[in-house]
Amino acid sequence: MATSLKIRYDDLTTLDALSDKQTEAIQKWKSNDNLILSGSAGTGKTYLALHLALSEVLDKSTRYDKVIIVRSIVSTRDIGFLPGTEEEKKEVYALPYKSLCTEMFKDIHDAWNILLHIGKIEFLSTSFVRGQTFNNAILVIDESQNCNFHELDSVITRIGKNCRFIMCGDYYQSDLHKKTERQGVRNFIDILETLKGFRIIEFTWADIVRSDIVRDYICSKEHLGY
Repeated sequence: MATSLKIRYDDLTTLDALSDKQTEAIQKWKSNDNLILSGSAGTGKTYLALHLALSEVLDKSTRYDKVIIVRSIVSTRDIGFLPGTEEEKKEVYALPYKSLCTEMFKDIHDAWNILLHIGKIEFLSTSFVRGQTFNNAILVIDESQNCNFHELDSVITRIGKNCRFIMCGDYYQSDLHKKTERQGVRNFIDILETLKGFRIIEFTWADIVRSDIVRDYICSKEHLGY
């Protein structure tokens, strides 16, 4: 563990929008909307969601205590099929967020583990949300295209007082095999669209910021119908 176990709002790098859709998402978030970030890989959806969430949690003037990242464990749907303890299993799926925290807190070594230690961030599988109530938190559902309706329903009904919600996904990248399961996230979004304070931001290949190669590849893939 690092020498200092403190992370402040000022330690977080500045969030600069890299596309018009990112700008729109930031503006909607500042307007107190909950967000559904949908679209192509490489558009910065997860980075954006985590940065927005952490900026709220680390700001002492807000009412939020922690970021809770939730995702489904693909492809088994059950974390028990993986080797190791529950914590060891979750660590594998938490690696992308650990890398993002390293990028967001460039001057702090081991930022992810420090945030975990001081209770500012938590990582959960959809398999372990039953019976919980989330209060004073920013909830980030990532890789939502790999969640069935039951999982998404279970997560959102855990939301208690003083919470906000960001969901990220690329519905053309689903690892679910059954059509009925793949349709579940679409049905879930249809419900959210009827609720006050939820905004959908649709990212396309034109919003890809990861690299020119990724943008050109996805553009060609869509053009060829794959």
